[in-house]
Amino acid sequence: MAGPQKKAKTSELKRRIMITLFLLAVFRIGVFIPTPGIDADALAGFFQAASGTLLDFATMFTGGALERFSVFALGIMPYISASIILQLLTVVVPKLEALSKEGESGQRTITQYTRYLTIVLSIIQGLMIAIGLESMSGPAGEPIVLVAGWSFRLMTVITLTAGTSFLMWVGEQITERGIGNGISLIIFVGIVANLPSAVHNTYLLAKAGEMSPLFLLFMAFLMIAVVAFIVFMETGQRRIPIQYPKRVVGRKVLGGGTQHLPLKVNSAGVIPPIFASSIIVFPATVVSFVDIPAMKAVANSLSPGGALYNVLFVAAIIFFTYFYTAVQFNPKDVAENLKKQGGFVPGIRPGANTAEYIDTVLSRLTLWGALYLAVVCVLPSILISQFNAPFYFGGTALLIVVGVAMDTAQQIESHTLSRSYDGLLKKGKIKK
Repeated sequence: MAGPQKKAKTSELKRRIMITLFLLAVFRIGVFIPTPGIDADALAGFFQAASGTLLDFATMFTGGALERFSVFALGIMPYISASIILQLLTVVVPKLEALSKEGESGQRTITQYTRYLTIVLSIIQGLMIAIGLESMSGPAGEPIVLVAGWSFRLMTVITLTAGTSFLMWVGEQITERGIGNGISLIIFVGIVANLPSAVHNTYLLAKAGEMSPLFLLFMAFLMIAVVAFIVFMETGQRRIPIQYPKRVVGRKVLGGGTQHLPLKVNSAGVIPPIFASSIIVFPATVVSFVDIPAMKAVANSLSPGGALYNVLFVAAIIFFTYFYTAVQFNPKDVAENLKKQGGFVPGIRPGANTAEYIDTVLSRLTLWGALYLAVVCVLPSILISQFNAPFYFGGTALLIVVGVAMDTAQQIESHTLSRSYDGLLKKGKIKK
């Protein structure tokens, strides 16, 4: 029986991996399908002239779709923005807070609200971009939009909204039927797909003499060091000892011993940088398409490497690190569960004191986790502004790539272990 069960376990995992790869391939194909009514050459010239601005960052998150103005030009960012808004409203709106405590049914309702809000945001952003493109031109003064007017605007809004809605569905399918982390994997694939072009651009800069071999060696060493630092911090944890009393059942003594409650240094993972980027970068990117001097000034002040950009980015990362950790981990619930099971932290009274102790430890760990994320994520801005380095090298991209890769590996491992446990349970059934 072990052979068929193992084969079934392997085939199930292969099926999930194949579904994930197929859906990600569909996403990459969609990146190259252009939105109607655009002069591709003029648009490429416009983006080339805007190199080193927020448009580069937005292009990275859309996997190059924004630069090509494909059907996926908005990417998954409207969905992320909608998720942020709903999670923030859950804290202040009693009805949403009640829904979040209703378990799976309440979460389904909140997810549905998130989908509706995603469509609304996509319509607004698509319309602003369409109007902005009508007033822009390529390097030679040629118009980017072939035939301006409401027909182009409506077509653009419908196309971009449909593209974002489809990407939202793809992410949910990867999460449910694939190997998990659907939204993060879409961003991951978009970044990785553009890394070869970044390496090629670096080679061209070095060949032209704009980068010395010594600096290239320094960048390679820095990337390796950043990856090692990310892995070290992502796997770092504080283990709180939990003591369980022994129980006497008849003539036997059961239970007892010491276990540990692991608290990660960065419990929020890569979500805070993604949320922070969505809040700061994408609205400013949309504004950069609008030909209004005041809005242009705001967009320019938020360019990577600027003081305002770095300050807002760091502040948003720290905020979302604490916020997302609080959403995912509730010390009161943990303390209550420990109390019900008879467990306690040595030297700490069960109940409220234990919850306060866990909250204090978690808050200190989250501070270090937030500072770590902030330091890693502002690194590319410093490299760009000081050393004219390609944008893809450094913090945010490396953090997302390494973090999502580690999470995906854990998802695959968890799936394998769950299948193994299922096999053990089936083997352990008593035959009647």
